[in-house]
Amino acid sequence: MAHATFRLVGGADQNRTPALNEAAISDCQLIRYVPDRQGMTLAQKLGGWTRVLQGRFNGLCRALWAWDDTNSQSWLAVGFDDSTADGLVIVDANTTPFTQTTITPRQTVSDQIVNVSTTLGSATATISDTGSDVSTFDAVNIQTQISVGGLILFGMYSVTRVDANTYTIEARDKLGFPQLATATVANGGAVAVFDFTPSQSIVEVTLADHGLAVGDTFPILIAQEVGNLTLYGNYIVYSVTSTSVFEIVASSQANGTAITGASGTGLDATVTFNAPFAINFSDSMTISGMNPVGYDDTGLTAGSFTPTSLTYNSTEVGAFVSGGTLFIDTSPMNGDTARYVYERQFGPNIPGTGYGVGGYGTGGYGLGIPGSGALPGTAITATDWTLDNWGEYLISVPVGGGIYQWNPTQNFPTASITVNAPVVNDGAFVAMPQRQIVAWGSTFNGISDPLLIRWCDVNNFDSWIGLHTNQAGSYRLPKGSRIVGALQGQQFGFIWTDISLWLMQYNGYPLIYGFNEVGTGCGLIGRKAAGTLGGTVYWMSPTQFYKWTGSGAEVIPCPVWDIVFQDIDHDNADKIRFAANSRFNEIAWYYPTTSSGGEVARYVKYNTVLGTWDFGALARTAWLNESVLGAPIGASTDTYLFQHETSNDADGQPLSSWFQTGYFVMSDGEWKMFVDQVWPDMKWGQTGDAQDATVLLTFYVTDYPGDTARTYGPYTLQQATQYVTPRFRGRLVSIKIESSDVGSFWRIGAMRYRLSADGKF
Repeated sequence: MAHATFRLVGGADQNRTPALNEAAISDCQLIRYVPDRQGMTLAQKLGGWTRVLQGRFNGLCRALWAWDDTNSQSWLAVGFDDSTADGLVIVDANTTPFTQTTITPRQTVSDQIVNVSTTLGSATATISDTGSDVSTFDAVNIQTQISVGGLILFGMYSVTRVDANTYTIEARDKLGFPQLATATVANGGAVAVFDFTPSQSIVEVTLADHGLAVGDTFPILIAQEVGNLTLYGNYIVYSVTSTSVFEIVASSQANGTAITGASGTGLDATVTFNAPFAINFSDSMTISGMNPVGYDDTGLTAGSFTPTSLTYNSTEVGAFVSGGTLFIDTSPMNGDTARYVYERQFGPNIPGTGYGVGGYGTGGYGLGIPGSGALPGTAITATDWTLDNWGEYLISVPVGGGIYQWNPTQNFPTASITVNAPVVNDGAFVAMPQRQIVAWGSTFNGISDPLLIRWCDVNNFDSWIGLHTNQAGSYRLPKGSRIVGALQGQQFGFIWTDISLWLMQYNGYPLIYGFNEVGTGCGLIGRKAAGTLGGTVYWMSPTQFYKWTGSGAEVIPCPVWDIVFQDIDHDNADKIRFAANSRFNEIAWYYPTTSSGGEVARYVKYNTVLGTWDFGALARTAWLNESVLGAPIGASTDTYLFQHETSNDADGQPLSSWFQTGYFVMSDGEWKMFVDQVWPDMKWGQTGDAQDATVLLTFYVTDYPGDTARTYGPYTLQQATQYVTPRFRGRLVSIKIESSDVGSFWRIGAMRYRLSADGKF
């Protein structure tokens, strides 16, 4: 009988049909390829993993970042989605075992009647907010424009504590310079008031000293539910009537709602509507078509935001009958209250200080230094985070939030807001070597612009307004619907929209950055579907894999395209994670499928040196390549954190690794073949380990590719196994190699088999 050698063709291929994929892998799980000296590839079991922390987290990790501080201490930052209160966690890698601390930024929200005082010629505004209880380290984001003393207070401000109910801020103009009050006001100020006309979309806005011109943008950050209208977002100023009045255009016309019933005694009237109608306590309204007349009102005495009935003081005494129409004439912003969002930025933990030391105005308490109890405020939540370093500072950005900082050597219990940075961003990275934070999906006014890029001054993350004296600035991409993701490459910043790739090149003063569209039809599928390995940038688009070659976006041919792009869950594409493993020249993408319930479930992996692909089922919701903490770290859907390439097992449990080939034939299928011996050629363990792996070998034999194959095996292979005797006949044969024992490692070489022709088919 003749002998032949079976040697795998490098890489998996799912695009080919089973018979066309002869001697190549058609299906696999947790394998990788390594080179041999002939330039071929050898398939082996994937490296295993062990827990970084014994305990589980309280939610799904979406971001990982490791760095060293100036004392050569190592840290790991972990960002979570909004299913958990952990938010942002720091893992101290300098303790044994590792310890973790929540540093999630905290906020409190206050809606208060406007009570602000100013002094003529001063930029200082004093705000009274009962129970605000701010500290030296706090900041306040005023989300409702406040007009007082010729000033417009809006945006993020550092605060200076006066007492438990009062603090001061410094008013600023659009360029960030102090803005001086034009009048002295004691305990005054007002928010914007909206006036409506039935069956019209033009809305009149009253805001003293608004300083707006036609074409300017007026942001509304608090959804203003007014009758059938919702005002929210950026509005272009349509006309300017006076220094106190301007007009905007709503997306629909203002209309009333039908009254279906009425009752009351004396001057107290109650009306009911055919549907919930948004009404604020401070709204003014008109009721028409009633009998008797006289039900116009200038301030409700009862009701809620979306009532189906309300009680108010009528101006007419008489019997109340059904019928009529209710219309909102005037509605102050946020129910005639100011919205204050406080960023609680607690001072460092210092021995002997805290809430139990002295009164609030003295000692540690007055400095905003927390004690051992729970921190005040509510931890912020986010669907995702971007993390980076500014020196030893951790820079963290929750999607849709501000830019936070945390320094491990300063011992602050929470991350702190960067006051002068944009208050809303989709993400950020630190551009090097010039050291600038680059934020995208950013803002000037509190509403995210999905195509806006902003960056701070060189070496100064507190300076964000572009002036001739600094290198801060901004640029809005002219194409696409949103910036999906961005990162710092070796020479350029890479910015992906949904349709294209842009390069962001540092030029220095005065242009600062140049932006060039260098690829079209190659946009990013999800915000973290791009990354780097060995200086090359790789990414996944909605339809292809790409790499940046230095001259353009180059498609990476993908023989497993079918199994990835025909099954990926595009509705949850922002959960896709790029994962580099520099030890093995591998990059992977972990992605959700159409059947995985919206969560990451599978991976596809590419060896950048060998050009081979493989795939399988494994969920990693975040990934960190080899770092100051050693081997790669991945986060799992079962809320554990694992370090990879540390064992041959799955955290002490068997790691099931396998592959199955396509069909191979003898004499191009003209003859059936008979195989009676197969000689394994394997490595049975890693160098220095026990050579005791147990591998199972199974044969699938058929005469036609579409028929159900006959199964022979599995046959147990170990180092002492000389051969197995399957004794099968057929025209097409596929083999499967698998293992599921603890501690084993294997690599397949050139497997030989004994065969003979068994008659023409």
